[in-house]
Amino acid sequence: MAEQKKILIVEDDVDLAEMLSAYFRVQGYAVSVAAWGEDAVRSVEDDVPDIAVLDIRLPDIDGYEVCRRIRKIRRAQHIPVIFLTEKRERDDKLAGLELGAVDYITKPFDIQELRLRVRNALRRSRMHTLVNAVTGLPEGRLVQERLEQMLTQPEWGLVFAGIRGLSKFRDKYGFVAADDVARAVSLMITNAMQDSGADEEFVGHIDAVDFVIITTPERCKKLSDNCVLRLQPSIQYFYPAVDRPHITEMLESERLRVQVTNLSSKNGQFATVDDLRVALKEN
Repeated sequence: MAEQKKILIVEDDVDLAEMLSAYFRVQGYAVSVAAWGEDAVRSVEDDVPDIAVLDIRLPDIDGYEVCRRIRKIRRAQHIPVIFLTEKRERDDKLAGLELGAVDYITKPFDIQELRLRVRNALRRSRMHTLVNAVTGLPEGRLVQERLEQMLTQPEWGLVFAGIRGLSKFRDKYGFVAADDVARAVSLMITNAMQDSGADEEFVGHIDAVDFVIITTPERCKKLSDNCVLRLQPSIQYFYPAVDRPHITEMLESERLRVQVTNLSSKNGQFATVDDLRVALKEN
């Protein structure tokens, strides 16, 4: 099953936004909608989409400013942006393209043409986005292909390691601090692999700070334990020194937490990568 792509539609015309949302959901996309520019930026900060369809005329900040701010979000620097607007002047189009927009469609438009342009933009994006901008580790299609290849083997082991609560942490301490957490976690996981004698195994992202390590059934448990040993004591040091004494006073849902689990071919048969994701969530 193909991975469901996430599309953000930024449009203040309620009827048009609802029509686009319904149409792309039927096409198999996960759709989020924002009517205000500020809401669109916050939406990208919380959950980076695979593509954004962005109106220029919005009630607060215009679409150009939304695009500028999205480009400043490190994890969203390379997502394709399609401007959808009533502005037809050449200068308006050039302004959008200078901001890195991949396409510029004027209203009224053909919905089938928009669908094809979205599809083509995603295809081009997949060809260029193969590593995480923060950690440099593989993500996206590369990870998907390695997992699919793994499932064709008679024996395999898989470790899932990540940090929960990063969104709340980012809201309080900013994107630079959150990116530092991602980089630190990736280094600690790499060190855990070396300690386990699995330094040549594959590691990549399945989310911003969620990692998968492909290993063997024999190394799987030891590697999982080593990830916990590396990550758990380090959590407090992600926080500023002044806040560390108060970490235990935070609600569990408000603070950073380690999540590590493992699976192997000994746990049963998994036909698809989606089956793996479901099993990992249940563990």
